[in-house]
Amino acid sequence: MNEQHELYENARKRMQQKKRLFTHFVLFLVGSVFLIALNKVLKVGESFIENWFVWAITLWLFVLILHFINVFFTNRFMGKEWERKQTEKLITKQELKIAKLEKEIALEAKLKTESELNASELKKKKNPLDNSAKE
Repeated sequence: MNEQHELYENARKRMQQKKRLFTHFVLFLVGSVFLIALNKVLKVGESFIENWFVWAITLWLFVLILHFINVFFTNRFMGKEWERKQTEKLITKQELKIAKLEKEIALEAKLKTESELNASELKKKKNPLDNSAKE
């Protein structure tokens, strides 16, 4: 059931992105007509730069294209699902590194303990008189 909810949420978010893109497109069309009307009918900005509205519409079109690329290309390949998979991959990689380090530490501790035992046994063998005097 949790997987179905996740799929539903993913589809809902995707639909919301496409809806926002469509709204942006409609606003672009209405805004472009408004900018053209401001320039041609009301003569706004004619003394400033000739055909300034073309630059404004071109800039807005560039932003709209970026929005389109984000919704249909970038977000599809690098969206939340991609982030989740990459996070899981990195977590698995870190867990493997930690397990390897823990094994190395355990092996070093075991070797150290064995070497200390061997050293104490050698010391006992070298000085049997000291051991009997202590007992």
